[in-house]
Amino acid sequence: MATASASRAYKNFINGEWVAPNSGKTLENRNPANTDEVIGVFPLSSQEDVDAAVSAAKAAYHSWRLTPAPKRAEILYRTAEILVKRKEEFSREMTREMGKVLAETRGDVQEAIDMTYYMAGEGRRLFGQTTPSELPNKFAMSVRQSIGVCGMITPWNFPMAIPSWKMMPALVCGNTLVIKPAEDTPLSTHNLVGVLAEAGLPPGVVNLVGGDGPGTGAALTRHPDVPVVSFTGSTSTGRLIAETCAPVFKHYSLEMGGKNIILVMEDANLDLAVDGAIWGGFGTTGQRCTAASRVAVHKNVYNEFVNRFVARAAKLKVGNGLDPTVEMGPCINEQQLQTVMSYIEIGRREGAKLLTGGSRLSSGEYAKGWFHQPTVFGDCSPKMRVAQEEIFGPVVSLIPIDSLEQGIEVANGVPYGLSASIYTLNVNRAFAAMQDLYTGIVYVNAPTIGAETHLPFGGTKQTGNGHREAAVAAIDFFTEWKSVYIDYSDKLQRAQIDNN
Repeated sequence: MATASASRAYKNFINGEWVAPNSGKTLENRNPANTDEVIGVFPLSSQEDVDAAVSAAKAAYHSWRLTPAPKRAEILYRTAEILVKRKEEFSREMTREMGKVLAETRGDVQEAIDMTYYMAGEGRRLFGQTTPSELPNKFAMSVRQSIGVCGMITPWNFPMAIPSWKMMPALVCGNTLVIKPAEDTPLSTHNLVGVLAEAGLPPGVVNLVGGDGPGTGAALTRHPDVPVVSFTGSTSTGRLIAETCAPVFKHYSLEMGGKNIILVMEDANLDLAVDGAIWGGFGTTGQRCTAASRVAVHKNVYNEFVNRFVARAAKLKVGNGLDPTVEMGPCINEQQLQTVMSYIEIGRREGAKLLTGGSRLSSGEYAKGWFHQPTVFGDCSPKMRVAQEEIFGPVVSLIPIDSLEQGIEVANGVPYGLSASIYTLNVNRAFAAMQDLYTGIVYVNAPTIGAETHLPFGGTKQTGNGHREAAVAAIDFFTEWKSVYIDYSDKLQRAQIDNN
């Protein structure tokens, strides 16, 4: 059995060097499929560690912002090339620390590869605009400018992909950064930062401090030399970050919760819809902000869909994600598992019909992990808590509906607005759903998960504060616009005053 003393001790990355935390305090990173296995011991950073990291990033910013964007991009391109070579190694390490099955961790690393290549391309495309002036002998244009030190706080469910969503656009735009990874999955972010350093990133441009949210994360968000904060996590934590950032006018991007829905209409391809609902509901053990935790099914096909869906869910193989036959891994930790179990009791009390699952898996091969059965509730009211609140676990609520109009009303009737999908063979219904679903992402004949790096990612209402990640939308967040006017008339021209 691995012990903390026998496990590798990891360090913070500050000003180009791996350094021990000032406090000497650490956190254990354990395998959620086998809690006897300690993946490593990671820093529990103090205010002093955060100060050192921010100071390094601030010092490095002066030269990094003046490095030509194509040269910054070349480092990102080399980073992507290294990630390609180490994809399998990093994927297996991610499965050990996060729990999701190997096919999914390969996808996580691939998303980091995709994002890094994409942003490398943007190094030659940080476009502004040129526009005719309203006055003679005058030129007008806009350019993007970097902002400064970015503080980044990332979640445990996509421990390499989501850091790449934040880091790569910030870097190609000329910002420097300090990142605090989730305490449950720090190794994957350590791997990503290590590759950036290997690819030739100058010291201080990227800094990593390990730790928890209330201590390390809070110290980072309130630091006076951090004008930009990018956060992905719970809505409750996002609200606290907003309260910290707003009074001092920091830029802050909040990517938070979701209560996503799949609409299955009576003309849907049911085989495809069941496939999508299984993947959307139980992929990553339901631990995605885009997970399809609600499925609203037209009453004409409700019983048939339920029978097929429940049969599939009941047969999903749960276990260690390194086993190629396993289809669903563990919950991330005991607290998250307890949250799942508490919502199942809430669903029972509310009168939802438990159709399969509902219990922790704790004997035999499951004895040392945080496993739970895939769980399905049927005949749910849209107002039940299990159909309103984010559970972040392998629990799906099935809701019967009478029409597309009712389905859209149910879909929009939650506090979140991240992702939604509709299964239908009717093009008119598909376009009506695309128009009326008030979410940041809509899928047609596909589940609520599967976003790609070249389109904006984010949501409405309590899912976020209006910013988007990925694609050019991320460039917009990590830059400021500067309008530039060049008057070569050799005389005073007073814009609108001389132009009437």
